Amino acid sequence: MRYPVTPDGRYFVVRRRLWRMSDPRLSEARRKSLLNSLMEARRDVEKCQGDPDQLKLARARVNEAKIALGERGPVWWEDGRPDENRVFVQNSSYKTWWRSLENET
Repeated sequence: MRYPVTPDGRYFVVRRRLWRMSDPRLSEARRKSLLNSLMEARRDVEKCQGDPDQLKLARARVNEAKIALGERGPVWWEDGRPDENRVFVQNSSYKTWWRSLENET
Protein backbone atom coordinates (compact mmCIF):
# COMPACT_ATOMS: atom_id res chain seq x y z
CA MET A 1 0.00 0.00 0.00
CA ARG A 2 1.30 3.43 -0.83
CA TYR A 3 -0.14 5.02 2.32
CA PRO A 4 1.25 4.38 5.79
CA VAL A 5 -0.77 1.87 7.83
CA THR A 6 -0.91 2.08 11.61
CA PRO A 7 0.95 -0.71 13.45
CA ASP A 8 -2.33 -2.34 14.51
CA GLY A 9 -3.67 -2.33 10.93
CA ARG A 10 -6.77 -0.32 11.78
CA TYR A 11 -6.08 2.81 9.75
CA PHE A 12 -4.12 4.17 6.84
CA VAL A 13 -3.06 7.81 6.62
CA VAL A 14 -3.87 10.17 3.74
CA ARG A 15 -3.01 13.86 4.02
CA ARG A 16 -2.30 13.39 7.72
CA ARG A 17 -5.79 12.03 8.42
CA LEU A 18 -6.65 8.51 9.63
CA TRP A 19 -8.98 6.42 7.46
CA ARG A 20 -10.34 3.11 8.71
CA MET A 21 -9.17 -0.04 6.96
CA SER A 22 -11.54 -2.79 5.83
CA ASP A 23 -12.29 -5.54 8.31
CA PRO A 24 -9.46 -8.09 7.92
CA ARG A 25 -11.83 -10.90 8.94
CA LEU A 26 -13.72 -10.62 5.63
CA SER A 27 -12.99 -13.43 3.22
CA GLU A 28 -11.17 -12.37 0.07
CA ALA A 29 -14.22 -13.24 -2.04
CA ARG A 30 -16.53 -11.16 0.19
CA ARG A 31 -14.10 -8.24 0.25
CA LYS A 32 -13.81 -8.26 -3.56
CA SER A 33 -17.58 -8.43 -3.95
CA LEU A 34 -18.06 -5.48 -1.61
CA LEU A 35 -15.32 -3.48 -3.36
CA ASN A 36 -17.02 -4.12 -6.71
CA SER A 37 -20.31 -2.88 -5.23
CA LEU A 38 -18.55 0.18 -3.82
CA MET A 39 -16.90 1.04 -7.14
CA GLU A 40 -20.20 0.61 -9.00
CA ALA A 41 -21.97 2.88 -6.51
CA ARG A 42 -19.20 5.50 -6.82
CA ARG A 43 -19.54 5.43 -10.60
CA ASP A 44 -23.28 5.92 -10.17
CA VAL A 45 -22.64 8.94 -7.93
CA GLU A 46 -20.72 10.53 -10.81
CA LYS A 47 -23.44 9.67 -13.34
CA CYS A 48 -26.28 11.01 -11.16
CA GLN A 49 -24.98 14.51 -10.52
CA GLY A 50 -27.99 16.11 -12.26
CA ASP A 51 -30.63 13.97 -10.53
CA PRO A 52 -30.90 14.61 -6.77
CA ASP A 53 -33.05 11.55 -6.07
CA GLN A 54 -30.75 9.15 -7.92
CA LEU A 55 -27.71 10.82 -6.36
CA LYS A 56 -29.13 10.24 -2.89
CA LEU A 57 -29.69 6.55 -3.68
CA ALA A 58 -26.18 6.15 -5.11
CA ARG A 59 -24.60 7.81 -2.06
CA ALA A 60 -26.62 5.52 0.20
CA ARG A 61 -25.22 2.52 -1.70
CA VAL A 62 -21.67 3.86 -1.21
CA ASN A 63 -22.35 4.17 2.51
CA GLU A 64 -23.83 0.66 2.72
CA ALA A 65 -20.78 -0.85 1.01
CA LYS A 66 -18.38 1.02 3.29
CA ILE A 67 -20.29 -0.15 6.36
CA ALA A 68 -20.22 -3.75 5.09
CA LEU A 69 -16.46 -3.44 4.51
CA GLY A 70 -16.02 -2.18 8.07
CA GLU A 71 -14.74 1.23 6.98
CA ARG A 72 -17.73 3.00 8.55
CA GLY A 73 -20.25 2.14 11.21
CA PRO A 74 -19.42 -0.05 14.19
CA VAL A 75 -15.73 -0.79 14.60
CA TRP A 76 -14.53 -4.27 13.71
CA TRP A 77 -12.01 -4.61 16.54
CA GLU A 78 -13.08 -5.89 19.92
CA ASP A 79 -10.66 -4.40 22.45
CA GLY A 80 -12.83 -1.38 23.27
CA ARG A 81 -10.53 1.24 21.75
CA PRO A 82 -12.47 4.16 20.28
CA ASP A 83 -12.78 4.85 16.59
CA GLU A 84 -10.41 7.55 15.34
CA ASN A 85 -11.60 7.51 11.73
CA ARG A 86 -11.00 10.85 9.99
CA VAL A 87 -9.02 12.22 12.95
CA PHE A 88 -5.79 14.06 12.17
CA VAL A 89 -3.05 11.60 13.05
CA GLN A 90 -1.13 14.21 15.07
CA ASN A 91 -4.24 14.57 17.30
CA SER A 92 -4.74 10.83 17.73
CA SER A 93 -3.42 8.00 19.86
CA TYR A 94 -1.07 7.26 16.92
CA LYS A 95 0.83 10.56 17.15
CA THR A 96 4.04 8.99 18.54
CA TRP A 97 4.05 6.40 15.75
CA TRP A 98 3.44 9.16 13.19
CA ARG A 99 6.28 11.28 14.53
CA SER A 100 8.62 8.30 14.27
CA LEU A 101 7.71 7.98 10.56
CA GLU A 102 8.31 11.68 9.98
CA ASN A 103 11.74 11.36 11.59
CA GLU A 104 12.69 8.54 9.20
CA THR A 105 12.60 10.85 6.19
